[in-house]
Amino acid sequence: MSQRDKQTSENRAPNRWIPGLWRHRGLLWQFTLRNVELRHRGSHLGLIWSVLNPLLMLSLYVFIFGIVFPGRFNPAHPESRIDYALGILLGLSVFHLFAEVLGTAPTVIVTNPNFVKKVVFPLEILPASSVGASVFHATISLVLALVGIVFVGPGLTANALWLPFILLPMLPLLLGIAWLISALGVFFRDISQLVGFFTMVLLYASCVFFPSSTLPPYAWAILRFNPLLLAVELLRDVVMWHQAINPFHLIYLYVSGTLACLVGYWCFRKTAPAFADVL
Repeated sequence: MSQRDKQTSENRAPNRWIPGLWRHRGLLWQFTLRNVELRHRGSHLGLIWSVLNPLLMLSLYVFIFGIVFPGRFNPAHPESRIDYALGILLGLSVFHLFAEVLGTAPTVIVTNPNFVKKVVFPLEILPASSVGASVFHATISLVLALVGIVFVGPGLTANALWLPFILLPMLPLLLGIAWLISALGVFFRDISQLVGFFTMVLLYASCVFFPSSTLPPYAWAILRFNPLLLAVELLRDVVMWHQAINPFHLIYLYVSGTLACLVGYWCFRKTAPAFADVL
C-alpha cells in the first residue's frame, strides 16, 4: 500500500470521524469563524445584522400574530403583548438555528470541492462548522430574548437553570441533520430546492406562534415526536412561565438527538468515499 493510500485509509476510517471533531477542534473553530465572516462579508453593518435580523423578524411576526390575529401562549397566566412577543422570540431563536442548518447543509460539500479532493482534510469539519456558525447566530437571538424577559418580561427563576440542559441535545441533533443532508446533497442536488418548503412546514409544526395545547388531538399525536416542538415548549415552560420541566420530554430530546447524530454520522461515513468521484 502506498503512502497516499495509507493516508486516505486513515482519514476515512469510520471510527475516527466523530473523535476527529475534537482532534481537529482548532480547524473546526477556524472554519466556524470563516462561515460567520462569510455571511456578513460585504455588508456595511456586519455582525450588527445578527442582532437586527431577529428583531426585525420579531416585529413582523408580533404584528401578524399578536395584533392582526391576537394570540396567547399561556391562558392560565396574565400575559401581555410583550410577553407574547418574548415567547415568539424564544421560539424563533431555536427555530432559526434549525433553519440555518437546513438551509446551508445541502450545499456545504458541493461548494467545497477543493477540500473534498484533499487526502488529509477531515470532511466532517465542513457540516460541523456550519452548525457552529448557526449556533453563534442563535445564541445572539437567545441572549436578546433572555434580556427582554429579565427587564420587560416576567423575569427569571431557578427553573431557568434548565435552559442549557434543554439546548444541549440540540447540538448532536443538528450535527446529525447536517451530516445527513450534506451527504444527500452531493448525490441529489434537488434536495436544496425542497429545504425551503420543509423549513416553512417545520416553522408551523413547532408551535413557534401558538401553544401546543391548541393542536387538535390527531395533529398532536404526530407532532409530539417533533423534537423542535418539544424544545420550544420546554424553553417557554421553564423560562417564561416558571413551570417545572417535563422529564419525559427532556429525555426524548436526548434520545432523539443521539439517534439523529448516529444515523447522520453513519450515512456521511458510508457515502463520503464517493464524494470526490461525484464532484
